[in-house]
Amino acid sequence: MKVFDGLHAFFWTSMAANNCNTYLIDGPAKILIDPGHLRLFDRVTAELRGLGLELSDIDLVLVTHAHPDHFEAVRLFKDLPASFALSVEDWKMIEEIGKYAPSFDIKAYTPDFFLDAGNLDVKGTSLQVIPTPGHSRGSVSLYWADKKALFTGDVIFRNGLGRTDLQGGHGESLKESIRNLGTLDAEWLLPGHGDMVSGKAQVASNFREVETHWFGYI
Repeated sequence: MKVFDGLHAFFWTSMAANNCNTYLIDGPAKILIDPGHLRLFDRVTAELRGLGLELSDIDLVLVTHAHPDHFEAVRLFKDLPASFALSVEDWKMIEEIGKYAPSFDIKAYTPDFFLDAGNLDVKGTSLQVIPTPGHSRGSVSLYWADKKALFTGDVIFRNGLGRTDLQGGHGESLKESIRNLGTLDAEWLLPGHGDMVSGKAQVASNFREVETHWFGYI
């Protein structure tokens, strides 16, 4: 669905299999955020074709964190023009998978560069990369200041937050990450799962409610 001019959201709504939301920044740069599972990528392909785009039109694939339901489909871009980036900490997690799974093709997931804290400019589209550990060690969120849009991966959702019982999870770090994100001037909260939150007051309220209702459990 079109969120606003220059941004499309491919929300995963099926209850039959776990997969993430995928986002397309559609401007001078075509940026795909969190492509999801390889076996479930057909729905993204269909959405892109509905917009007149092929995988070869994508300039950059960004992954918020290295859990398979967010990064696995990156391998489809291996021989295409798109670059791929994630944090160095979560690249280490992918390398660990390669050590213990001989059939895992680590070369298909090798990033072209790493996401560091600070500004990432892609053909005039400026994204702030914000380290947000807690769901994974190297989780990052992406803030598109020009549009006041915040892509949070699995750090915070509508009325919820990310798990801390998976590899690299840490409750206190997740709380701190959520508090830091809550200081941003965001009008769109675009999570890795579930519905988005729109409106400055609604986004701020969501941060408060998550802290009030969920921080005591992690």
